[in-house]
Amino acid sequence: MPEEGKGQPEDLPPEEPEDQLSITQHSVTIDQQEIHYTVTAGTIVLKEEQEKDSKSGGEKAKASVFFVAYTLDNAGDTTKRPITFSFNGGPGSSSVWLHLGVLGPRCVETDQQGNLLQPPYQLVENQYSVLDQTDLVFIDPISTGFSRVVQGEVAKQFHGFKKDIESIGDFIRLYTTRYQRWTSPKFLIGESYGTTRAAGLSGYLQERHGLYLNGIMLISSVLDFQTIRFMNGNDLPYILYLPSFTAAAWYHNLLDEGLQADLYQTLEEVEAFAVGEYTLALMKGVELPEDERQEITRKLAHYTGLPIDYIERTDLRINIIRFCKELLRDQGRTVGRFDSRFTGLDRDSAGERFEYDPSYTNILGPYTATLNDYLRSQLKFESDLAYEILTDRVHPWNYDTHQNQYVNVTDTLRKAMTTNPYLKVFVASGYYDLATPYMATRYTFNHLGLDKSLQQNVSISYYEAGHMMYVHQQSLIQLKEDLASFIQLANPL
Repeated sequence: MPEEGKGQPEDLPPEEPEDQLSITQHSVTIDQQEIHYTVTAGTIVLKEEQEKDSKSGGEKAKASVFFVAYTLDNAGDTTKRPITFSFNGGPGSSSVWLHLGVLGPRCVETDQQGNLLQPPYQLVENQYSVLDQTDLVFIDPISTGFSRVVQGEVAKQFHGFKKDIESIGDFIRLYTTRYQRWTSPKFLIGESYGTTRAAGLSGYLQERHGLYLNGIMLISSVLDFQTIRFMNGNDLPYILYLPSFTAAAWYHNLLDEGLQADLYQTLEEVEAFAVGEYTLALMKGVELPEDERQEITRKLAHYTGLPIDYIERTDLRINIIRFCKELLRDQGRTVGRFDSRFTGLDRDSAGERFEYDPSYTNILGPYTATLNDYLRSQLKFESDLAYEILTDRVHPWNYDTHQNQYVNVTDTLRKAMTTNPYLKVFVASGYYDLATPYMATRYTFNHLGLDKSLQQNVSISYYEAGHMMYVHQQSLIQLKEDLASFIQLANPL
C-alpha cells in the first residue's frame, strides 16, 4: 500500500481522453442499385495547440466530438469521391434531422405527409439517400448528441457564434487530414442555424486552414437575422413573412375562391404586394393616410385569412407567434411554426402563444427513438450518456461578435465565393416554413452583394412543405434530385 500522500489515486493526473470509434459494414439500395458502405461512428478528441509560453505546452484536449461517417466501399480513388460534412442548427441541435431525414442510408419511417405515427418507431432503407453521390460525415456540435467537453474544461466556452464555427471547422480539418480527404471534392450542408454556421465556415475554413470548398447546401436558410427577428423598429420580417402566412392560409383552405385556385399564382401576387404597397405603407408609419390604411388592412385580411378587426389591432404588423395561434383560433387549433401544415391542440383558444409546435413534436419522438436504437444496435457505438437531440444546455448562446447588431454572415459567404469563384451554393426553402420563410431567404440572396459574374453560382429551390421539407414524401424525392444535381454540377471530376 502506498504511503499516505504519495501515489494516492486522487493525486494522479486525469487520464488523457482517447478517441472511441466503432466501424461497421452495411448495404443499401439506392436508385435500384445495391451500395456497400462502411460506417465509422464515435468520438474524436479535439485539441488546441497551446502557446509556446504556456505551462502545458503542446496540444491540450478540449472536447470529444461525436460523428457518424459513411464512406462508399470500393470507391477507388478517393480524391475523386466527394465528401460532405453535415450538421443541423438550433443552436443546440444534434445532426439527427438531416442524418435520418434525408441524407443518410437509413431514415425514419413516416407517412406521405410526415404525420406522427403510433409508437414504437423504426428506421427503413432510405432509397433517396445521397450516399450514391457523396461520402457523408454527420457532426454533433459540442454539448449536442454525444459531444462533450473533456474533464476540466467548461462547456460554455463552445456555446457561441465564433467558437462554434472554430470548433466545427477544426474538426473538419482534423477529419480531412486523418482520413486523407484533402484532395477530394468537399461540401458542407447545414439546416436552419446550421446554414448560419455553414456560411461562417466558408470563411473560417478558407482563411484559417486554406480548405476551399466546392459547394455549400443550405436547407431552410437564415444568414441575416434581421429578416426573421420581430422587434420594434424592424419592419422587415412583417414584409418577408407575409407570403408564408398566405401559404399557410391556402393550405388550410381559408382564402377566397380566387386565391385558392392556384398556390403559385397567389404567392406571386402576394409577393408583389409585400414588396410594393405593403412596404411603402409600413415605411410611412403614422403618416399613412386613413384611406390607404384601410385598403392595406383589407388586403392583409384577404391574403392571410385573418379577420379585418384583428389586422387593425396589430397595427398592420402580424407577428409569427401570434399568427400560429390566431389562424385557426375559431377551430380551437394552432398551426406549426416549423411547418404550418400541421395543427396542434392547446388547453384553450385564448392567449397569444401556442403551448407547443405540432410540427416539432411530430418528429421529436420518432427521430429520438430510432437514433438511439440505431447507434447501439446497428452501428455498435455504446454510451450511457443521454444523446442530446435538441438541448437547452447551450443557452444563452454567445453572440458577442455581433453586439448591437443583427447576426449577419452574408458578407462572409460573399467573400468566400469571391475568393473562391468555383464555390457554388444551393438553397432549399419550404413554402410552409414559418421559422425561416422562403421570401426572407430570397431577399437575403438578392442582397448578398455578389458580383454579376458569380450570381449564377447560387441556385434556390422551393418545396410544398416546411422547415424540414423532407418529412413530406414528394418533397424528399424532389430534394434528392436537386441535391444530386447540385453535387454533380459543383464537382469538377
